[in-house]
Amino acid sequence: MSDATEANGTTGDAEAAGPGRDTAAVAGAAQGTVGRHVRVVLVDDHRMFRTGVQAEIGQTARTGVEVVGEAADVDQAVSVITTARPEVVLLDVHLPGGGGVEVLRRSAALMADPERPVRFLALSVSDAAEDVIGVIRGGARGYVTKTITGSDLIDSIFRVQEGDAVFSPRLAGFVLDAFASTDAPPVDEDLDRLTQREREVLRLIARGYAYKEIGKQLFISVKTVESHVSAVLRKLQLSNRHELTRWATARRLV
Repeated sequence: MSDATEANGTTGDAEAAGPGRDTAAVAGAAQGTVGRHVRVVLVDDHRMFRTGVQAEIGQTARTGVEVVGEAADVDQAVSVITTARPEVVLLDVHLPGGGGVEVLRRSAALMADPERPVRFLALSVSDAAEDVIGVIRGGARGYVTKTITGSDLIDSIFRVQEGDAVFSPRLAGFVLDAFASTDAPPVDEDLDRLTQREREVLRLIARGYAYKEIGKQLFISVKTVESHVSAVLRKLQLSNRHELTRWATARRLV
């Protein structure tokens, strides 16, 4: 079966890995969704994470959430979203092919449809201000991190379906600060040379994580982490992780 276009209905074990594992909490959330139904597409490049989310929220009879498609990169996401026309898309920020912002750009017509708008809720491991602001400016209706519980995620999906804006509490501050000013943020040409994944690795390095810890958090191998760090150092013309940390700290990326 394709990694990207598996149509999914109701399956799952609430004990599977995913954002939150409190089955009772999910059931409790479902009690608040009686009579409601929402069709959702999951976009994330990690199959195991998609499986976990599906197990956590996709038991439609209890949660009211029907997962109607999945995708692992930008091209697949645009294709699945266009075909399935869900009410809500759970969108990872960092994706092969251009990231979540590119999915939003190519889905602009679907978001603007007055009769059947497709709404996007970012679901990411990243809590970086530039990631949050980037997808909100791209048209997402909210942004929550992957530490969210299953019950809160279900509630967030329904709120976005109804047109509300939803943010993890700490992230809401980024949005308020960014849109409080009418001045556009300056372009950082050095930072723009990095891919989304390289920025993610950069931020974790600057926060003091070891390569093994970074690999575990991003679901990539230590060798891949090393490859990203080498690319970052080369692109920024830095020599070691200490210089890299100072560079990131000076730009308030940590």
